[in-house]
Amino acid sequence: MAVAGAAPKRFWTEAACLPAGDGAGWAVELDGKPLRTPGGAALVAPTRALGDATAAEWNAQGEMLDPATLPLTRALNTVIDRVSAHKAEVVGMIAEFGGSDLLCYRAPHPRPLTARQAEAWDPWVAWAETRHGARLICAEGVMHVAQDPAALAALTAAVEAHDAYRLAALHELVTLSGSLVIGLAVSEGALEAEAGWRLSRLDEDFQAEHWGEDAEAAEVAALKRADFLQARRLLDLLG
Repeated sequence: MAVAGAAPKRFWTEAACLPAGDGAGWAVELDGKPLRTPGGAALVAPTRALGDATAAEWNAQGEMLDPATLPLTRALNTVIDRVSAHKAEVVGMIAEFGGSDLLCYRAPHPRPLTARQAEAWDPWVAWAETRHGARLICAEGVMHVAQDPAALAALTAAVEAHDAYRLAALHELVTLSGSLVIGLAVSEGALEAEAGWRLSRLDEDFQAEHWGEDAEAAEVAALKRADFLQARRLLDLLG
């Protein structure tokens, strides 16, 4: 049963998480039939906690299937069908953010914003060096700053240390925040997810304080925040 195409009516009574047939992981079943990814593979979670939470997504569905309320299912689909087969490519995509990390680009003015950036971001730039040996260069403005290849190699190694499941979560944390440093810090548990999201929104929050909040932009940001926190939840369920 693949999750694809138009949302159908609920076609199952109960979802359950059971040990996978080969003993490796936890399979999600709908009325005793294995749930499958769009690629046709069995939907299997590596931990019981993740398998139970995924089954709970399906049990919580109403009369109509709503794919938007199946984030864990989508994550497993992505890992099984794509990330596992293309891990090196995904690592490269994520690691590229180290060369243009949000935390390294500071506003030249106004002074209150530059001071806020320094206070909030400097400790995490320092953390990247202390934790991963990656000494990053920060500068004012938006012109590209070439980082030390050794620092980028160190950050790439940190990304490579993630297995396929954790790599999928890290991808979300990094792309949504625009910062490899924030993504790694949240992934490794050094930074709370909500705090990480707020760090990534420092500039936007400053502008909203002084010029007012744009309703449409705020709505988009809320959706991204939910996805960011969901990525951290995936990591928690992986144990």
